[in-house]
Amino acid sequence: MSATRPQASTPVLAYSASDVRAIDSCAIEQHGIPGIDLMRRAGAAALAELRRRWPEARRLLVVCGNGNNGGDGYVVGQLAREAGLESIAAALQDPAGLTGDAARAAAAYVAAGGAIVAFDPGLLAGADVVVDALLGTGLAREVEGPMRGCIEAINAASRPVLAIDVPSGLDADTGAVHGVAVRAGVTVTFVARKVGLYLGESRACAGDIVFDDLGIPAACAATVRAVAALMDAQLVRRALPPRGRLTHKGQLGHVLVIGGGEGMPGAVRLAAEAALRAGAGLVSVATRPENVSAIVGARPELMVHGIGDESEARALLAPADVIAIGPGLGQTPWARGLLEMVLASGKPVIADADALNLLAQSPWRSPQWVLTPHPGEAARLLGGTVAAVQADRLGAARALADRYGGVVVLKGAGSLVLRQGGWPWICDRGNPGMAGAGMGDVLTGLIAGLAAQCRDLELAAAAAVFAHASAGDLAAAGGQVGVLAGELFGPLRACLNDPL
Repeated sequence: MSATRPQASTPVLAYSASDVRAIDSCAIEQHGIPGIDLMRRAGAAALAELRRRWPEARRLLVVCGNGNNGGDGYVVGQLAREAGLESIAAALQDPAGLTGDAARAAAAYVAAGGAIVAFDPGLLAGADVVVDALLGTGLAREVEGPMRGCIEAINAASRPVLAIDVPSGLDADTGAVHGVAVRAGVTVTFVARKVGLYLGESRACAGDIVFDDLGIPAACAATVRAVAALMDAQLVRRALPPRGRLTHKGQLGHVLVIGGGEGMPGAVRLAAEAALRAGAGLVSVATRPENVSAIVGARPELMVHGIGDESEARALLAPADVIAIGPGLGQTPWARGLLEMVLASGKPVIADADALNLLAQSPWRSPQWVLTPHPGEAARLLGGTVAAVQADRLGAARALADRYGGVVVLKGAGSLVLRQGGWPWICDRGNPGMAGAGMGDVLTGLIAGLAAQCRDLELAAAAAVFAHASAGDLAAAGGQVGVLAGELFGPLRACLNDPL
């Protein structure tokens, strides 16, 4: 099954902080756009979003650092005053240390009648909105001292927060929090999308992400290579082209789902139904004999086989185009025998749950599979810790692909899809209501069902992750608490047939 690259139809790209600085420099040096003009555009974009988001706000507290991020903040303060709003710029360091465009922006703010005061936590209580203009993208070490105290005070104040470019304390490349980070309701980011805003702990810090390219020529972005692409509905359309009037089930692929050890029929049933819901023509299930009646009774469209050992499952492999293994599988000799048989078959495989735990004990490498670990399973596969995986999710996904081959889906907030040596895809959809039993089983079946049709493991994985997360958002529209995995099947149909 072939590798997939972002095409012209998937243009939303994310970049490293150094690449964004290169794009910025290109605009200034090669296209003659003064840096102060870019700073003014950034400040204008931030204030416009602030007024759209909080139209009743009249008093702004702009907390400024001594770099260009602080300069953007001073522009916000100046433009706010000119618009009739009250703004106070609170500096964490002596503004006399400002240089270049940031110094010019601060001077313009003062000339407009603005006051620059030393930051004091007491100022936060009087603000309708706090603007975080402290650190920007240059952070590469632990936040300490007065800066840490300032960020902690902002978070404790329970005031609406708009972050400029990147929430202070968040790594713009990995999404890791360096000790502490501002928790914003919205982040307005400029020039190019920073990949760290879609990774790691960014979902808890960045809030809604609003992007403005500041009018920089597209040729500047072409001078650097993006780090990743954001998933979109076009992936689903590519994986599931419209069906012809003469299409029949034999053309839509046959999925074999293996799992459901003793007392575990639910997981394999969810995965198998998801493969059907993804449009696979036929779905067979190999499970413990005692699970057959429960699965058939819940979903009679499935062809369910009770398997005592791997020899009884061997005949089911031949007609299968794709094999999904792991949901409810267990780690018994029965489970290990089935996994070894599947790996030896040479068929495309989607491996999840206990299949991954068994692989961690006896590593295997294949170009023809999709591994779907959550952070805990990823840590076991890499022999590391969950903290290390979460601190650098993109690095962990690359390490998994390098070690095990094939395609990796690293699940969690900001799920990643990556083929070894390939381009990472990042999902910016999904919600905490999906943190429940069975959600991963549904994703496994979706990947298998799409792969059986499009015959491209990477495309199937990325399209499935996007559709799965989108369905989760629809399912949680009435509230995130209490969303069940099976409740994704209804909205999933819309997400596959008319993806948004």
